[in-house]
Amino acid sequence: MKVAFQMDPIGPIDINGDSTFRIALEAQARGHELFYYTPDRLAYDQGLVTARGWPLQVQKVEGDHFKLGQEQVVDLSDFDVVWLRQDPPFDMFYITTTHLLDRLMPGTLVVNDPFWVRNYPEKLLILDFPDLMPPTAIARDLRTIRAFKEEHGDVILKPLYGNGGAGVFFLPEGDKNLSSLHELFTGFSREPLIVQKYLPEIKDGDKRVILVDGEPVGAINRLPAQGETRSNMHVGGRPEKVALTERDREICATIGPLLKEKGQVFVGIDVIGTYLTEINVTSPTGIQELERFDGTNTAEKIWQVIEAKRA
Repeated sequence: MKVAFQMDPIGPIDINGDSTFRIALEAQARGHELFYYTPDRLAYDQGLVTARGWPLQVQKVEGDHFKLGQEQVVDLSDFDVVWLRQDPPFDMFYITTTHLLDRLMPGTLVVNDPFWVRNYPEKLLILDFPDLMPPTAIARDLRTIRAFKEEHGDVILKPLYGNGGAGVFFLPEGDKNLSSLHELFTGFSREPLIVQKYLPEIKDGDKRVILVDGEPVGAINRLPAQGETRSNMHVGGRPEKVALTERDREICATIGPLLKEKGQVFVGIDVIGTYLTEINVTSPTGIQELERFDGTNTAEKIWQVIEAKRA
C-alpha cells in the first residue's frame, strides 16, 4: 500500500520511544511504500487535498534513522492510508487539518478517522462515560471552578486542550493560587479549563492502556518523577511494566465498541486507580515501551487491522 504520515518533524524524534516511528518501521517491513510530510505542508488546492513532502525510508539507527527522497507535491487521494499523527495542541490549526483530511474519506483510509478525532478530543470524550471518570468540571467561569474546589478539596487544574503534562497544576485544599492561575490561563487563551478531583492513587502511577480497534492489547504504568504530580513521560515520568486489571478490562469493554465504530484504530486511555481520566485519540504513544516490557508488537496489530480494512 501507499502510506502517508502527517506528523511532526521526523529529525528530532526519539526512535526508541516514538510510536509513529515504530508504526512506520512496521509498515516498511510489511512492504508498504512510505511518504512523509509535516501538517503545515497539507493543502486544499482546486479540489485536491495535497501534501508537499518526501518519500521516506526508516531504520532504527541512532542519528541515521531516516532517508528522504526528492521533495514532491502529491495528491493524497492516490494513497491507500494517511496517518494523522501530529501532536497537539488541539487548536484551530489542528482542527483544520482534520477538515481537509476528512475530504479523502472513504476512498483513502485516514487513521484515526479525522471526523471523530475532531469531535472526540481527549478530555471531552470521557464525558460520555460519567460512571468511569473522577468528579470533573469544565468551565471558564472562576466561580464554578472555585465551587468545585471547595466541594472536593485537593484538585488538578489544567488546560482543556493541553497535552504532555503542560500546564497541569495540583492545588491542595487551602491553596490560594486558584485566582492567579485562572488569570494566567484566561489572559492568553479563550479556552475553558478542566478541573478534576485529585486522585491520590497517582503516587502509584498513571496507567496507559493501549487499544487497537477497540480491544485492549496491553498497558504500561507511568510513575511520576520525584517531587512531581505529573506522570507524563514528556516531563520525566518513568514507564514500568504492568498488567491489565479487571477494572481496566471493564473500562475497555465499555468504551471499546464506540472507538471501533468511529474508526479510532489506535487509542491510548489513561487510568488512575479505578478511574478513566483521558481517552487519547489524536496522537497516542506508548507502544515501544509496551513492546520492550512484554513483547507485544502493537504496530503489527495495528497494521493487521488497517490491511483488513483496505482489503
